Amino acid sequence: MLKFVVIGAALFIMWKLFTGEKRNKQNQESKQQDKKVKAGEMVKDPICGTYVQKDSDIRVKNGENVECFCSYECRDKYIKRIESDSGE
Repeated sequence: MLKFVVIGAALFIMWKLFTGEKRNKQNQESKQQDKKVKAGEMVKDPICGTYVQKDSDIRVKNGENVECFCSYECRDKYIKRIESDSGE
């Protein structure tokens, strides 16, 4: 019986170590993204709100503004929105 308790405790400790490491990694990635946003290296996608690199390959120039996008889908939605706003 004691053998099962020891094995169960060891498995529980291992599980906590692995889940704690995953949580720490997610927190660290979030902090790095926040630093990049504050430093101006990342900008917000105007369609979905995702933060993307300022030097993203998916961009649209609208007048003086250059908008960066996370995907071609968001870019296409933005272009349609611009076209419908200017067409009215």
